[in-house]
Formats: sequence, structure tokens, C-alpha cells
Amino acid sequence: MSASPPPASERRLLWLLAAVQFSHLVDFMIIMPLGPEFMRLFHISAAQFGVLVSAYTLASAAMGLLGVLWLDRFDRKRTLLGLFAGFIAATLMCGAAHSHLALLLARTVAGACAGLMGAVIMAIIGDVVPPERRGSAIGTVMSALGLSAVVGVPLGLGVASVWGWRMPFWSLGVFAGAVWLGLWRVLPALNRHLTESPGQSPGSALLSIWTPKLALGWLLTFSVVISSFLLIPYLSPYMVGNLGLSSSQLPLVYLGGGAATLLCTRWIGRMTDRHGPVRVLASLLLGTMVPHLLFTHLPPSPFPVVALVFALFMALTSSRVIPTIALIASRVPPAVRGRYLAVNMAASDGASGIAAWVSGLMISTAPGGALEGFGQTGWIAVGVSALTLCILWTLGRSTARLSAAPT
Repeated sequence: MSASPPPASERRLLWLLAAVQFSHLVDFMIIMPLGPEFMRLFHISAAQFGVLVSAYTLASAAMGLLGVLWLDRFDRKRTLLGLFAGFIAATLMCGAAHSHLALLLARTVAGACAGLMGAVIMAIIGDVVPPERRGSAIGTVMSALGLSAVVGVPLGLGVASVWGWRMPFWSLGVFAGAVWLGLWRVLPALNRHLTESPGQSPGSALLSIWTPKLALGWLLTFSVVISSFLLIPYLSPYMVGNLGLSSSQLPLVYLGGGAATLLCTRWIGRMTDRHGPVRVLASLLLGTMVPHLLFTHLPPSPFPVVALVFALFMALTSSRVIPTIALIASRVPPAVRGRYLAVNMAASDGASGIAAWVSGLMISTAPGGALEGFGQTGWIAVGVSALTLCILWTLGRSTARLSAAPT
């Protein structure tokens, strides 16, 4: 049965949330293609750069765990505005950083706000979008990932090449400030979930979301993300040091990857609504094994070959989050959805941070700049994807809805 088209008010809300997600994703992603610049400027190793990437996500994971105590106890609009304001301030701090340590601190603060922002955004989608349109809604919001790669990252790299690496962070802070004002004016109060669990204590909040089936959803998210982020933070240094691309070609590569991601996420959202999240996620897990192995074992190649393989890699890998969130969000009742998704975002961010750190330990930089050990990391990523298929099969076998958890 086909889903009815969303009303105009719902579409406006989704694109507004996508703009918030766009700001967060550009802030997170811009650090990775600037990796060679930061490693040169601050005289840091690949492992130290991995820490710089993982600080953002690990801070987000830690705040996600703390968010379980309060995230469903306030109006979602006020919560999102407060977190977004903190994120904007931290982004401006990144542009003002004068040392590796200062940048690390600013990235940590930005990540702490961003993780809970993502949980609130997905909770809002779960609250206002019916299940038959939820996959498409998540696809719309997650199209910000493609937009950030098509527009945000290439533009940020272009700005950095002309005015220096600080300018992308300052420009993003100004853009996010404008989005904050639009959010304040347009987003309605969202407090329906407060009437479903009035006066619930923090202790009962913890008990309400900690069940074996709910934990299985977190494990699914953790494994989906960790297989991706074993590779993603080091794609730019790998393309420059191993595949023979120049730094000036990176914006074009990310532009192509972002365009492919933008097209794929909307399509995957529709397929999720049509065929169900379990079937779509299983297909994506199998489908990503080929580009993961192909890209990590690619010899020095012409620019079109690298760009094509990178686009396939990013489009399939980035789309896996859509059926994952659609699967778990639809099984959690509104009264605990924010708390559950906060922990889910913590699992996602913790996975990406741990993966960046672990792969940084396995990868070394040769004197000529090439990364050694990246092919081995690709095999590990494929192994984790295979394990994720087993987790998905176990979760899919359950006929009881996760909403059976006490509220």
C-alpha cells in the first residue's frame, strides 16, 4: 500500500530539521578532508588526527548517555534550540582555535551538543510523522548528508584554500545562526510526549528503556556505524597518499560522492517505506561489502576511477542509517523515544569515535605520505558488516514490538 503524500507543513518542518542536520554534518565532515592540512600545520600523526575526529563523536556519545535522564522531560522545540545554540558557539570556537589542544576542546564541545541534537531531531520525526511515511521523512532529513558533501564540504574546502582553514568554521557559525532564527520562528511547540508520562522520575526513565530488545537495537546501530567509520576518517589521506590524487582534486571527489549520496538517500527512504527497513538494511549491508574492499585495495588510478568508486562507497555506506533508524524508532513509544534515541545516538557516536581511534592504531603513515594497513582495515569493516547481518536477523525474528517495554 502506498503512503499518502505529506502535507505542506510537514514538508517545511522536515526541511528545517534537515538544515539543522546540514549544519552539524558540515561541521563534522569538514575536519576530515582538511586532515592533511591539520597534520602538517599542527605536526600531528595519523593517530592524533584520529583522536581529533573521535573527540567529536565520543563527546556526543557521552552526552547521549546523560540525555537519558532528561531529554523527554521538556518541550522538544526548546531542547533543540538550546542545544543548537551551544553547537553554534562551539563551531565559532573551532575557528578561533590557535593550537591542536584548543581545536580539540572546541570539537569536543561541538560534539557534545550535536549528538543530542540528532536525537531530538529523530524524536520529532517519530512524533509527527506516521509510520508509513517515516522512511521517506528520515531520507529527507538525511539528505542533508548528501547536501553537506555536495555543497558544504566542497565550499568549505574552497573557502579554506582562499582564506585559510578558520574561515569555514566561522562561515558555518553564521549560517547556523540564521537557521537557529528560522527554527525559533517556524518550529511549533512539541510537547505531546509530556502528557504520556507525567512526573516520571529519572530512575524510572532508565528502567523504561533498558530491556534486552531495546539493547539489541543499540547494538545494531553500533555495528552499522563502526564498520563505516573504520574507513571514513582516513579516506582523504588515503586518496592523496595512496591513490595519487592532489589536494586540489579532493573537493571534486567529495562533490561527486555527495551528489550520489543525495540521490541515494531519498530513494532509499522510499524503498524503506515500500519494502520494510529489515529487507532494505540487509541489502545495503551486503551491497557495501564490495565498495569497502574495492576502495581499500585500489591501486593508484586515474581521477575518474577514484571518483566513481568513492561515489559508490559513500552513497551505499551513508544510506544504511535510514532503514536502521526507521526500524528502531518505529518500535519505541513516544514517551521514551527521546531518551531511547539519545542512547542510540550515543551508540552511533561511540562507534564512530572508537572506530576512528582503532583504525588510527592500525594505520601508519609511510615517509612518502602513503597510508599502510588500510587494506587490512577494509577487511575488518567487511567482517563487522557480516556480523551486523546476524544482529539484524536476530532483531528481525522478534515478532514482539519494542514498545512492550514499560513506560
